[in-house]
Amino acid sequence: MRRAALGVALLSVSLLTGAAEMEWSKATPMLQGRAAHAVVVAGKFLYVLAGTGNDGRPVLEVERYDGQAWTREATLPGHGINAPAAAVLGQRIYLIGGFDTTTNVPTAQVLVYDTSTHQWSNAAPLPRPRGGLAVAVLDGHIHAIGGGNSESTLADHSAYDPATNQWAALAPLPRSMGSPAAVIHRGALYSVGGRSGLEDFGDVWRYDRVNDRWQAGPPIPARGTAGAVSACGSIFVFGGESQPQSKVLADVFRLDEATDTWLAAPPLPTARSFARAVVYQGAIFVVGGSPEPGNSHSSAGSTAVERFDPGCRL
Repeated sequence: MRRAALGVALLSVSLLTGAAEMEWSKATPMLQGRAAHAVVVAGKFLYVLAGTGNDGRPVLEVERYDGQAWTREATLPGHGINAPAAAVLGQRIYLIGGFDTTTNVPTAQVLVYDTSTHQWSNAAPLPRPRGGLAVAVLDGHIHAIGGGNSESTLADHSAYDPATNQWAALAPLPRSMGSPAAVIHRGALYSVGGRSGLEDFGDVWRYDRVNDRWQAGPPIPARGTAGAVSACGSIFVFGGESQPQSKVLADVFRLDEATDTWLAAPPLPTARSFARAVVYQGAIFVVGGSPEPGNSHSSAGSTAVERFDPGCRL
């Protein structure tokens, strides 16, 4: 078993896979609990923005992590947002959509935080308001998929071009859903899981950008608000929530492309919805989330940060 990195304590959760070991460890907790938040990596740092705290109220402080400690980096403009999405282009973090404070009133705003000047600005708003969406960067464009407004979930798929500061409509998801996970894997955009109303989905869709259409992939056990990353030639999916079971999930799945199936990996030490996952400093970090099911617009946030070694060099 590998030794933990500085500031990280080992947990007794591991799985031997051939010559490599998948292993969880505990990282420095955030300064404030977060759920329905956004997490990105920009330059040498990991940033967490927006969401609701351990009291279910909006969190305005932006926190930054350097691999050892968290610091308060900035303050979010306005009164707070839950369930936005975030992406990075160069030195800029784009905080996209979401719901106002702890309501189900969606916003179309796109806030931009420049990590070099520490200033906020606005980019072109989404074509229509939505929260609970997912985003990923493909070929220098931000793709935003799914989400919902105050009346229904949406299948919208929009792409933002920073050169023109404009959004363009692309092929919508095959069905309307909120809280999917978006990930770029082998140069393609994937949508994983999602939900609508009280129903969860195990849909996995791959976007064919040449023909502007979605293709079905192998489904996973149904869930919304899961996290996903591409690592070690696979897609890893973390946690989320099962509404029919009224529980948050600790499951971790890995896509085995040889068999086109999902295999179980070591579960999250801390089960949670809104399991935001990113690749950072040679590992996968799952940052914050809610340990309680339900209350999607005012979920109680956790400070938990856990580090996953997927058994390969990232």
